[in-house]
Amino acid sequence: MTKNLRALVIIITFLLPAFVYAAGSPRIKYNFNLSWKLNVGDAPGADQPGYDDSGWKAVTLPHAWNEDSAFKVSIDQHPTGIAWYRKHFKLPATDAGKKVFIEFEGVRQAAEIYINGQGIGMHENGVMAFGFDITTLLKPGADNVIAVKTDNSWEYREKATNTKFQWSDKNFNANYGGLSKNVWLHVTDKLYQTLPLYAFLKTSGVYIYANNFDITGGKATINAQSEVKNDADAVKMFQYEVEIKDLDGKIVKTFAGEATMLKPGESKTVKAMAEVTGLKFWSWGYGYLYTVTTRLKVNGAVVDEVPTITGFRKVEYKDGMVYLNNRVLMMHGYAQRSSNEWPAIGLSVPAWLSDYSNGLAVESGGNLVRWMHITPWKQDIESCDRVGLIEAMPAGDAEKDVEGTRWTQRTQVMRDAIIYNRNNPSIFFYECGNESISEPHMAEMKAIKYQYDPYGGRAIGSREMLDSKEAEYGGEMLYINKSAHIPMWAMEYSRDEGLRKYWDEFSPPYHKDGDGPLYRNAPATDYNRNQDSHAIEDVKRWYEYYKERPGTGKRVSSGGVNIIWSDSNTHFRGSENYRRSGEVDALRIAKDGFYAHQVMWDGWVDVEKPRVHIIGHWNYKAGTTKNIYVVASGEKVELWVNNKSLGFGQRSNGFLFTFDNVKWEPGTIKAVSYNAAGKQLAQDEIKTAGEPAAIKLISMQSPTGFKADGADLALVQFEVVDAQGNRCPTAMNMVNFKLNGEAEWRGGLAQGPDNYILAKLLPAENGVNRVLIRSTTKAGKIVLTASADGLKSASLTLNTLPVTVMEWFGFNRSGYWFKA
Repeated sequence: MTKNLRALVIIITFLLPAFVYAAGSPRIKYNFNLSWKLNVGDAPGADQPGYDDSGWKAVTLPHAWNEDSAFKVSIDQHPTGIAWYRKHFKLPATDAGKKVFIEFEGVRQAAEIYINGQGIGMHENGVMAFGFDITTLLKPGADNVIAVKTDNSWEYREKATNTKFQWSDKNFNANYGGLSKNVWLHVTDKLYQTLPLYAFLKTSGVYIYANNFDITGGKATINAQSEVKNDADAVKMFQYEVEIKDLDGKIVKTFAGEATMLKPGESKTVKAMAEVTGLKFWSWGYGYLYTVTTRLKVNGAVVDEVPTITGFRKVEYKDGMVYLNNRVLMMHGYAQRSSNEWPAIGLSVPAWLSDYSNGLAVESGGNLVRWMHITPWKQDIESCDRVGLIEAMPAGDAEKDVEGTRWTQRTQVMRDAIIYNRNNPSIFFYECGNESISEPHMAEMKAIKYQYDPYGGRAIGSREMLDSKEAEYGGEMLYINKSAHIPMWAMEYSRDEGLRKYWDEFSPPYHKDGDGPLYRNAPATDYNRNQDSHAIEDVKRWYEYYKERPGTGKRVSSGGVNIIWSDSNTHFRGSENYRRSGEVDALRIAKDGFYAHQVMWDGWVDVEKPRVHIIGHWNYKAGTTKNIYVVASGEKVELWVNNKSLGFGQRSNGFLFTFDNVKWEPGTIKAVSYNAAGKQLAQDEIKTAGEPAAIKLISMQSPTGFKADGADLALVQFEVVDAQGNRCPTAMNMVNFKLNGEAEWRGGLAQGPDNYILAKLLPAENGVNRVLIRSTTKAGKIVLTASADGLKSASLTLNTLPVTVMEWFGFNRSGYWFKA
């Protein structure tokens, strides 16, 4: 295909959250991400179709124009300013006479959108999805141009009110500018179900919910309702039909509502309901999802259908506790920055990588993620649906209640977010503020919830709403709250920071706990921990909530979330220019705190599966003597060194067992936990690794393969191993990478100059690190080679998969299209 050929092609999508409409469907959802052009800086005239963008950079969305700065600089130094995105596209002539809508999942911070030279609107809040009806502006079968002018200035103010958005904050809201989220195009009949995009379109879409649950019997009443609009010139009489398919694609129920008549220009909400048996209910760690397809039929023929992927679960908030499917569930998880970012990428990762990150949070024992300050993007919300991770969804705020225009901005985001995300079963909590808000404000937010999501089984509240009569849940930041009424769970505890590289003061680089720069002219011990200390603090802090868990009295704590999940390019206090309080680092390599939580959180309230984890490693210099810490469920723990018992550890904070002054000797260290009767429950052991001998490469990629779409990523782990292939836990070797083939180097992260962002020479830390490689739009072989002085090198071959490409005369409506 030549550079000048403006042919249209179809690429079958690989993204899990992008459902493919059935062949022959009268409604089409096009993936609109490929073949954009990017220009950083203002470009007068770029809104016009004839503007020459041939010299601009080709990108695939989602793509933050300042992605190179992610983790390279501190949050307040993220590049800002104007950036333009443009795209040429065509619609087939067969789409003439149909409705066409464009959906943006979000833009940072503001965006002016032009279609064929005509401005269609400006979106400014930098958080939520929005959309436009562009039907009358398009030329079916001919070339069309969309141009988007973005501005991610920290000081951006809403044009109509000259008011800055409260959540455009240099502490927590990492500034990944431009079109950093997905864009979609929808083509529908003139009689259609609206989109859940209140901004500009003022529509609410489809709403699916369940009630009348019989959990043990696997039954519930499934309710569907759709806002339907008639943009035809004639009266339309239609039948509303609902079809439910399970995760295997099997139809489990089809039912219908009443026949409805709509006049030209009229909108109505239509409904249908039916009891469904044999249901599998969505739960923690069990993201069972159904596809509910709502259809409009005229004279028996389907003219519109919308598939909604959702799950069914029963949630109650009573007696100070959260009940999921009739079972008490104590909240334990993470307060995570909504950017959920990665080095040199920002938030714009493929869906499989969102699943990987959120799935790891579940693997650690987490059941809840509290996204912080602003609504997360749709991809993360849908990912939590799939992996079974409960969500607390904020609207947009900073650190306090506000009045006037800034409060109105907040309520608008909450309204838009509820409408857009109310079918996602993983959302249990709507959060109105990161600090307390007034009772009238809480009542206003509560009214928004009951207007747009009255039956979704969700509680709305805010942090610190301890005495509120309006809030449906609450909780402090660092303190224990107990309740016999609405659930109280801690919204961010254990804020301490520690670099993964710092094992302890006896291991390279020999970081003594707490060493580091001052923070606000005071010692910053809590923000410069090593892994021993960081994991121990996690245990201490969680045990405070565990002691007050459900079942311990009438007034109980409903748990809490540790801040944060992964190291983040946001507000920092330690020696690096990013936050290091994650239980995994920015590349999702586990710290010891990950395994500590796995031990403590393996159950709905009490521990149900006993585990043991030895904090640290077993590779030291001769003569080293140190305390050994073990996290375990059980009444006592015994430690063994080379099959010699050192007796039982001193128990503290419920789960921590300390063995003082253990002398290192090469071999094996083993910890065994027992119950009160002396029965063995679980064990963990660590072996001494030999001298570094080689590099090992391990590739992680989408289960459906590495796609040549210009946006897919492969995550490659590199390890320094001994002659037997065991990871060397104290190795800090500098590793040099060479990349050949159809791929773009995005690199990794390490302690050092510019945090090694985009560098091809970077260190293993504790014997392991990771790098990211991005595909191009050309399929082919990729060879990655890693070498280091004195070590056997390693090579890894990856093959990106070609996408299915057809020109329009071979158009298959079960696909998604891009302009080539």
